[in-house]
Amino acid sequence: MAKNYEMNMSEGPLLRKIIVFALPLIATNVLQLIFNATDIAVLNNFIHNRDLADAAVAAVGATAPLINLIVGLFVGLSVGSNVLIARYAGKGDKESARKVVGMSMLVSVLLGVVLLLVGFFFSKTFLGWMNCPDNVIDLSTKYMKIYFIGMPIMMLYNFSASILRAVGDTMRPLIYLIIGGVANIGLNIMFVLAFKMDVDGVAIGTVASQAISAVLCIITLLKSKGFCHLNLKYIRIYKKELIDMIKIGLPAGLQGCVFSISNVMIQSTINGFGDITMTGNTVASTIEGFIYNACYSVSLTTLAFVSQNYGAKKPERIRLVVKESALVVGVLGIALAAIVLLLAHPLCSIFSSNEEAIGIAKERLYWVGSTYMICGIMDMLSNTMRGLGKSTTAMIVSLSGSCIFRILWIHTFYRLNPTLPMLYVVYPISWVLTVGIFLALYFPVMRKTQKQLIAEREERNVNSVFKQSEGQSENFVSEQGEEQSENAAERQ
Repeated sequence: MAKNYEMNMSEGPLLRKIIVFALPLIATNVLQLIFNATDIAVLNNFIHNRDLADAAVAAVGATAPLINLIVGLFVGLSVGSNVLIARYAGKGDKESARKVVGMSMLVSVLLGVVLLLVGFFFSKTFLGWMNCPDNVIDLSTKYMKIYFIGMPIMMLYNFSASILRAVGDTMRPLIYLIIGGVANIGLNIMFVLAFKMDVDGVAIGTVASQAISAVLCIITLLKSKGFCHLNLKYIRIYKKELIDMIKIGLPAGLQGCVFSISNVMIQSTINGFGDITMTGNTVASTIEGFIYNACYSVSLTTLAFVSQNYGAKKPERIRLVVKESALVVGVLGIALAAIVLLLAHPLCSIFSSNEEAIGIAKERLYWVGSTYMICGIMDMLSNTMRGLGKSTTAMIVSLSGSCIFRILWIHTFYRLNPTLPMLYVVYPISWVLTVGIFLALYFPVMRKTQKQLIAEREERNVNSVFKQSEGQSENFVSEQGEEQSENAAERQ
């Protein structure tokens, strides 16, 4: 008998299920970072032109905020798919869930083609706007163009993995990522060491590995018998489901863009310090990504659990999900930050041999990396609001607490003292501000949602009882008719 990878999140003990769901997701996101970090590590250790090593590392790092900005808006729509499918799973509505699955596959490819065209033709223009140094911009452009050629494949993977997570399947995306990631490492080394390529080699390896993972995910959806089954007859646009997906996913995408815009501005400011500072910042950002993605995995877990219990009309469990998710993300964030700070120098040395760059990287880790637990709480509250149907609210709060505040900081306090610590400290301050706003909104929104869901649940129960009694009445009338016919037959 085939193993059932789907999870019922609306029943049973929550903490255990949250951990079981989150652990493969944490492993997936952390491994994704490790495989992405191999781009930098391979360039630093195997590039044939050693004089080009720091510039190549800086070139790849300089593209990250820009790629996140361009891609984030469209990947946000996969959150819409995730929430809708989780809600339909909570309701037990397979037909509607499968419609969303089919439509999501079509939407992902269309969005991927749009991203391919934008990224390929405008990469150098965008990098120029970011004040990318002359000795780095050509390498960054080459990397971005190849990366965006593979965007339709990457979008397919993102949507497919999001669909599987919506029904509690976080294990198979992890397995497929491992397969693709191992291929990525091998291809990176082959292209850079054997074929003597530079950033183009690691970009090709990244696209090829994503293609492997995407194909495996799609095969899984085709073979699935549950809510996430991909039926080719459903690959079309459904107006109602598309509108719902956009309502949830577009604000999520815009929220991602909001963070990316502020990060692009900060990256542009860092670029003004020179390529050594860029390299150090890239190294620190790569290491910080492990903490961020582990904590963000818990927020994605919260999104799935809140959405399923919203569909099942169980507000009591939603409150418990939020409390236990906050506990998990707090413990995880503190533990990972402690490990990173203790091992800061050897970790930074993996990605750069330049002591000046390592010193800059360690400085950022002390200011930013140590406070990512706050960022994890912020993301968890944001996804809670999204699961409750308040995606636009989550976007507005993030816009106010992160993007606008960071922009104001750069143009005010930073200008008074234009140093790297003054730039880095804006991250934890903006996270604390945003968490405070989310908490002020969460409690009244949750009270209103609880009343709504309880009323809907009671109405559903009444309708269910009515239909049941109606069916019993019909059976009684039928039995009475049969009895009368039998009596008449006996009299004859």
